[in-house]
Amino acid sequence: MTLAAIGRTSDGMCAASRHPAPSRLMIGRPELALIGITLLWGGTFLIVHQAMRHSGPLFFVGLRFGTAALIALPLAWPVLRGVTRREWLAGTMIGVGIFTGYTLQTWGLRTIPSSTSAFITAAYVPLVPILQWIVLRRRPRLASWIGVALAFAGLLLIAAPRDGLSLGRGEALTLISTLAIALEIIFISLWAGRVDVARVTFIQLAVTSLLAFACMVPAGEAIPPFSWIVILSACGLGLMTALIQLAMNWAQRSVSATRATLIYAGEPVWAGLIGWIAGDRLPASALLGGALVVAAVIVSEIRFGRPQGIAR
Repeated sequence: MTLAAIGRTSDGMCAASRHPAPSRLMIGRPELALIGITLLWGGTFLIVHQAMRHSGPLFFVGLRFGTAALIALPLAWPVLRGVTRREWLAGTMIGVGIFTGYTLQTWGLRTIPSSTSAFITAAYVPLVPILQWIVLRRRPRLASWIGVALAFAGLLLIAAPRDGLSLGRGEALTLISTLAIALEIIFISLWAGRVDVARVTFIQLAVTSLLAFACMVPAGEAIPPFSWIVILSACGLGLMTALIQLAMNWAQRSVSATRATLIYAGEPVWAGLIGWIAGDRLPASALLGGALVVAAVIVSEIRFGRPQGIAR
């Protein structure tokens, strides 16, 4: 996630609100692009889960976001010399949020199925309005509280489907990562419109990579043996991040906030389907919990009235 695509729950207006919304019954190229993006997001969980058999989480996160930073560099280079203190601060704050969230999520994927990780991670969406209330003093709407309640019920079913109310290490790390991801979105919202997008995007990606590599020594994580699985997975995800941002910036010029929300809510569903094809077999109670989390995402994000900006 980068500043180029403001978090789903931010309050800023996007170009979609300045163009007529397409018919609700029509699915055009922008909608198909967003569906494809959501499918790719869902597939990333399985990719990371498989890569964790060959690499530690810090090295993988460092390589993944280092690749993304190198891809973003040509866009930022022409304007990089004009970087300001505010942009350094914004990029660093967002980078710390990305580093914390993705490292914990990646760590959790070492021990839990990709489907479980995807459903738990999706719970960050209803958490954002609550943290915005605490940090930015923006009172949540009733729909936000309903979303939090649905997400909480869903997480109980996902994380403890067999042995009662108890979180394993992987589930706990992933749950904590949702707080970091939610804070990252708040940081993005805080700095939106006050900084240069290209410069801050490059800074946040570079900060994430540098923090991951720097933490390997104190964490006792060694550089893994050479593995094409790790190289292709991490570098591929870095490239995917850049391509996804470009596609989103194009598609969301004409897709309304509500329609985009409904499409994005399919991310954990795609992840669950891909995980099932790969061999994940979640209990019925966990699947019900996943459905509640998806419902929480939809309920907490749907706004009645004039559409507002939405991106990821």
